[in-house]
Amino acid sequence: MEKIVASIMCADQLNLAKELENLSIAGIEWLHCDVMDGQFVNNLAMAPYVLKPIIDTKKFKTDIHLACKNPEIYIEMFTNLQPDYITFHIEVADDVDKLINQIKRANIGVGIAISPSTKIEELVPYLEKIDLVLVMTVEPGFAGQSFNWSVLEKLKQLNSLIEKNGVNPLIEVDGNINKETISHISPIGANLYVVGTSALFNDKEGTYEEKVREAKSSFREDGKE
Repeated sequence: MEKIVASIMCADQLNLAKELENLSIAGIEWLHCDVMDGQFVNNLAMAPYVLKPIIDTKKFKTDIHLACKNPEIYIEMFTNLQPDYITFHIEVADDVDKLINQIKRANIGVGIAISPSTKIEELVPYLEKIDLVLVMTVEPGFAGQSFNWSVLEKLKQLNSLIEKNGVNPLIEVDGNINKETISHISPIGANLYVVGTSALFNDKEGTYEEKVREAKSSFREDGKE
């Protein structure tokens, strides 16, 4: 299963209702919702009051990506919205198991995010306890960064660990994901490809439907929908 996921932070914030309608028409089924605290990353996004009406449409699966220090505070803040997944960064987790349990108690899927500089082995104790691994292919914080090609090796290691441990979390990739980078990632193995400014929400000609179709054209043949 391979899906294109829209990074809603990159959409036109003044016209979100129309953006959501166009994304749905384009066949987007998942939204990636970035929450940033200005501390873990030098940026701010997106508040509960912004995400609530998006989640309440029930038109999309939603993953809230907490790029925040003290994730337990933000987990508490966002569980009431009942997204499908909440994903926190392992780099700022003092007690990973406690955070996993906090999310599970709210009947929400658990994701762990890992930055490019973090060793994939740090995930091993938790792979059987979580539903999703978010592999950042840029440093978290800002759209438009260059793709970190060294992460391809990390994805190979992650797929190997998943197979070795007999678990099956979804693998999500985020950071300058486009037709070219998907063509390198897909043969290695991923499920969810977060697209934003470079591949979807840009000023180039073409509809969202056309851009999504172009991104999907790089899926490996055995993973196409």
